[in-house]
Amino acid sequence: MDKLDKSKASSSSNKNEETSKKERIAKVMARAGLCSRRDAEKWIESGSVEVNGNVLVTPAHTVGPEDKIVVDGKILPTHERTRLFLYHKPAGLVTTRRDEQGRTTIFDKFPAEFPRTVSVGRLDINTEGLLLLTNDGELSRYLELPQTGISRTYRVRVHGKVYQDRLDNLKKGIRYDGVRYGSIDARLDEGEKKEGSNAWLNVTLREGKNREVRKVMDAVGLTVNRLIRTSYGPFHLGNLDRGAILEVKYSQLISMLPEYFKK
Repeated sequence: MDKLDKSKASSSSNKNEETSKKERIAKVMARAGLCSRRDAEKWIESGSVEVNGNVLVTPAHTVGPEDKIVVDGKILPTHERTRLFLYHKPAGLVTTRRDEQGRTTIFDKFPAEFPRTVSVGRLDINTEGLLLLTNDGELSRYLELPQTGISRTYRVRVHGKVYQDRLDNLKKGIRYDGVRYGSIDARLDEGEKKEGSNAWLNVTLREGKNREVRKVMDAVGLTVNRLIRTSYGPFHLGNLDRGAILEVKYSQLISMLPEYFKK
């Protein structure tokens, strides 16, 4: 190969290396912990994101380490070590950063020094219990995806007559109000004292669709009047006080989610 050919090969190699370092802008924003990938795409479409001084009009844009990314007038923070927090969400708070109705959000309750994070999925305003928060939007997405197969467990207080055979049928999945729900394991908590016409159930599912527990219970003739998430995959609420936040040690996080950190 002559010098010209070597020069061309070297140039081509450098270009390929630069291209391989580029990633979609929404993915980079999510990894920085600014928001979820879905929210990043919305921000881009609204004209809130600039790259090297140019306002983006589409999320179909890739960026590299040298590109300057500005979101809402602020430079995108560099990606930090992945962090994960356990939060005992009280009822009455909305799981969002901004609420159009002006309701109090979980982020309104966090101390000023708490790092910027995104929630792993959401708990509706009346649901209590374990909510995961992370500064890594990609980790949030990984934990949320049904394909990952991570289970969520709830303690559910229901009003109505409980028939265990109807609950057992939920393991086959159910279609209700036009929506198909996957397998759900629901069992009467025999160790919990019955409260009048109310009873406690333990419910485990793997999809986490919008208001899934409430809707599925409605499908079997039961009304949910209290809902507490007690675990999300290997993470458990335990004795964490209501409103308290606990960070998972990085070494524990790696050992608890080995498949994610091997990627």
